[in-house]
Amino acid sequence: MDIQIIFESILNNWHVILLFFTVAVLYSSVGFGGGSSYLAILALTGIVFTQIRATALLCNIVVVSGNVFLFHRQQKVNWKKITPLVLLSIPLAFLGGKIKISQQFFFILLGFTLLFAAITMWLSRRIIASNEINANSKPLKNGVFGGVIGFISGMVGIGGGIFLAPLLHLTNWDTPKKIAATASVFILVNSIAGLVGQYSNPSFIIDWNLTSILLITVLIGGQIGSRISNTYLTPIQLKKATAILIAFVSIRILIKYLF
Repeated sequence: MDIQIIFESILNNWHVILLFFTVAVLYSSVGFGGGSSYLAILALTGIVFTQIRATALLCNIVVVSGNVFLFHRQQKVNWKKITPLVLLSIPLAFLGGKIKISQQFFFILLGFTLLFAAITMWLSRRIIASNEINANSKPLKNGVFGGVIGFISGMVGIGGGIFLAPLLHLTNWDTPKKIAATASVFILVNSIAGLVGQYSNPSFIIDWNLTSILLITVLIGGQIGSRISNTYLTPIQLKKATAILIAFVSIRILIKYLF
């Protein structure tokens, strides 16, 4: 890549780069990728909508890969329980990413998805739930939930952890740390599947000059966040602040594309 083009991209998008770095630090500290916030930021920049999804998913992959590695080393990943969740979500995330949708439909779907995510984040108080574990977790039920979330995630361009984690906490699926590890794995596999689905679509487009800068940014931010954990912000504080931002963006998008 041309050095001058990279320099111009940094100057023109410094505010986006700074926001991506902040999101990566905060979200990786609690096991998330930040896809919903990346989408919210990109939705206000005027970037081509077909590129928004791919960029958000790539950033997701970079951030949560480090989380999954650390959680695996800490033996927090229960692969046996995770398998039913991702069995349907992976092919359906691929299908969701492959489906060609119009710009208006994408932003309407994105608006409602972000609004639902914001409400879920605001109401979810069990992110720091007790260590009670539901021993009656049903694989078939988990598979259906994972599949639905995976399909929506692939279409919109997120990993789905923002929907999955509150659901798992509300059902006492496992301990909070293992749920964070599960969300990271879920986000990673669905982001990869969704991205592959998008790549197979003829309308796939991405500006590597800007995207490469954002990927380096979230890589650094994700590594910092995964190591500081929740030292400065509790998961609840992070979720409340982010919910307000995402709700604001979702309402702006819906007003623009519905009315």
